[in-house]
Amino acid sequence: MPLEISTAQRRARLGVRHHLAAPAATVEDAVAGVVALHATDPATVHLSAAARLVGPAIAEVERALYDDRTVLRLLGMRRTVFVTGLETAALVQAGCSADIAAKQRRLLEQHLGQQGYPENVPEPGKWLADVETAVEAKLRGFGSATAQQLSEAEPRLRQRLQMSKGKPYEAIGNVTSRVLFQLAVDGRIVRGRPRGTWLSTQYVWHPLDEWVASGLAPWSAAEARVELARRWLRSYGPAPLTDLRWWTGWTLGQTRKALAGLETADVDLGGVPGVALADDVEPVPEPPAWAAFLPCLDPTPMGWQDRDWFLGEHKAALFDRFGNVGPTVWANGRIVGGWAQRESGEVVFRLLEDVSAEEKAEVEAAADRCAKWFGVVRVIPRFRTPLERELAE
Repeated sequence: MPLEISTAQRRARLGVRHHLAAPAATVEDAVAGVVALHATDPATVHLSAAARLVGPAIAEVERALYDDRTVLRLLGMRRTVFVTGLETAALVQAGCSADIAAKQRRLLEQHLGQQGYPENVPEPGKWLADVETAVEAKLRGFGSATAQQLSEAEPRLRQRLQMSKGKPYEAIGNVTSRVLFQLAVDGRIVRGRPRGTWLSTQYVWHPLDEWVASGLAPWSAAEARVELARRWLRSYGPAPLTDLRWWTGWTLGQTRKALAGLETADVDLGGVPGVALADDVEPVPEPPAWAAFLPCLDPTPMGWQDRDWFLGEHKAALFDRFGNVGPTVWANGRIVGGWAQRESGEVVFRLLEDVSAEEKAEVEAAADRCAKWFGVVRVIPRFRTPLERELAE
């Protein structure tokens, strides 16, 4: 019979390995603990890191991202922007991004040939390749540039597409963002420091091999998936195979093949079949009591598809209709409430279930740490959820 691993054990691993019960000394360690930080909302990177660091500071995150460049912002799993360490970035590029790049290239070529405005682009594949080469050359000449600067330097980036013609949401827009997306997901360019504050989404682009002098290590797709699966299981396992498939965006066949390359053990997760690394089935010690205020799109609540074991009955209040999590309050490995920041800057929270006196004290201490970290800064989550909206009023 498979070894049974309890929910309490899974919560203990989550607390320690995600650096919520045992804070990390550096951003690099915090990122490695969760494999990758979500970065679609630029605030999430800083807030997620702050929740996991002994000494949380904007400057520490910017050191790793922009000065030492030991972590990298890239397009990866499920066509989402993440921040990872450089070793993991190479795995993501080969094991996830390359597939996404191929699919998006075919789609963009189709749109150029069928939905160009005012007319379609002849030979869209050749046109796109020529434009990409020209844009990359312009970027190397500049050293770094914004999307606007690149579109001014390469007029073909202002080619327009007419999307959803005849429908109420019909739109006509330039291909600038689509071409830059393609170059990024192909691993040719990378987002650097944003213009403005750490909350800005107007990034300055750089050639990847100039931003990271050594470039990303070459991996075959199959070998990269095996190693990425290993890292995910170390941080998020034991878990059902379906959770790994969802997190990576792989096909079922790719997921099974990646796991076949590892020494794994079948486990019983409260009646649900799961998989663990073979050397990671022994019980781990319960960490000291802890609480954390995690932001919108934090990698911990977004790390699994099946969240019942830590989410309980709180999905409707804490997730939007697209599956994006809002700000959550955690205690000892489970979600116990949600939080928000009001226009005044005040941090407020609501518990959604009963907690012990010890847990309540930890939650209140975490709320105080969160408020002090924000100071006078006001952050509105990019993806707003029912409880966050209610509390923010």
